[in-house]
Amino acid sequence: MKILVVAATKAELSFFYQHFNLPEEDFVENKKFDLLITGVGMVATAFALGRYLSPQYDLVLNLGIAGAFDRSIPLGTVLNITEDTFAELGAENGDEFLSITDLGFGENRYTTKTQIKVALAPAKGITMNRVTGSEKSIQTLIERLNPTTESMEGAAVFYASKQLNIDCLQIRSISNYVERRNKDNWKIGLAIKNLNDWAIAFVGEMN
Repeated sequence: MKILVVAATKAELSFFYQHFNLPEEDFVENKKFDLLITGVGMVATAFALGRYLSPQYDLVLNLGIAGAFDRSIPLGTVLNITEDTFAELGAENGDEFLSITDLGFGENRYTTKTQIKVALAPAKGITMNRVTGSEKSIQTLIERLNPTTESMEGAAVFYASKQLNIDCLQIRSISNYVERRNKDNWKIGLAIKNLNDWAIAFVGEMN
């Protein structure tokens, strides 16, 4: 099985790079897998995948950290994002939001497609250009979409994989809760360590 490992930043896969003795490059070809660092956000992700994603891959493994809306989830928890939505893609009609699906111009929600079973709790994500940081925005998103997590790339990876009919897994580790921006509350180091531990074990087992 040929896997394309995809992440937004090298920092999110720092231990993965070290474990597999990979060169510090944005695109790395390896006998067991290839690795692609896209840059942050859905636009950078779409461009990078447009350049490197091809039918030679059997699985896209999207890895990264995320914020959680659900405060019952401990920071550092690794989740399987089985559904992801472009939360801002659409139009406002007064106080109402119309998704691109409502408008009849395409899809804004995507689901994981793979027969591979992972022993992680499933979760529903949203993908944003602007990270949420106000109580009003948080409440609006919860009422409209009831997401578990928020990232800046996930739905873009699902979209690109679907276009080429390639299986895709999105795995996210929780680094913070979605709230007013407060770096003192973040556990990025813990989230990255747990994400990398899972990824190293998974890729090792698959190959």
